[in-house]
Amino acid sequence: MPVAPPTLSAEQLTTLLGLLKNVDTVELKLTVPATQGRHVMGALGIDPLDAQMRQVVFFDTPDLTLDQAGVVVRARRVKGVGDDSTVKLRPVVPDEIAPALRKSPNFGIEVDAMPGGFVASGSMKNAMGPLEVRQVLLEEKPIKKLFTKEQRAFFAEHAPDGLDLNDLSILGPISVFKLKFKPADFPRKIVAELWMYPDGTRILELSTKCTPPEAFQAAAESRSFLAQKGIDTGGEQSTKTRTALEFFSEELKALGLSV
Repeated sequence: MPVAPPTLSAEQLTTLLGLLKNVDTVELKLTVPATQGRHVMGALGIDPLDAQMRQVVFFDTPDLTLDQAGVVVRARRVKGVGDDSTVKLRPVVPDEIAPALRKSPNFGIEVDAMPGGFVASGSMKNAMGPLEVRQVLLEEKPIKKLFTKEQRAFFAEHAPDGLDLNDLSILGPISVFKLKFKPADFPRKIVAELWMYPDGTRILELSTKCTPPEAFQAAAESRSFLAQKGIDTGGEQSTKTRTALEFFSEELKALGLSV
């Protein structure tokens, strides 16, 4: 969850300060080892029955051509809410984003920060009804139908030439349990996400969002709070998206599929 400024080089800090001037939000993230899951839930007072169930699916080629180009295409099913889709580009340089794109209410730039690192990403989002993603998973509807004209234009601008949304493979879905809560002794809301991969791998991520001017204060508060709860903030970090893409890429290759 916290950014730990002492672990960043002077050059990284300079870059981060520059990014914070031109982004919309900052999300501070921390993944904790699966072996600490029960301890974390107990220390933070998390009740698993309060969690919201989701399914997350990614779209890419078996060889992850989009990922190599810095493009992430994702859709989600959210119980009791509906579906959504996202086309994300990372990393991005906020100053290089076209003014017209920045004005879109569906586009935003966020810095994701983990201990020792950070990345800025630009996302074009779309909210949908509750059946859209399932219809694609059942192959009743083409992938392209999950994305708006605005999203498709954003994809076409940044995806490798000749690659269409309908050319992509389905990578997933992954079951996710998400819980947003406000600890009594912490000034910000925390989100806990448990990602459960088909091979039994689990990633537990804690995160909190803040405005760019609050980033370093929020990071310090988060780090202190977690330390008081006995939660390790110095462990090896895992990325949910990276883990998912690599897992399903290997699965598709095992089936003899390629680009």
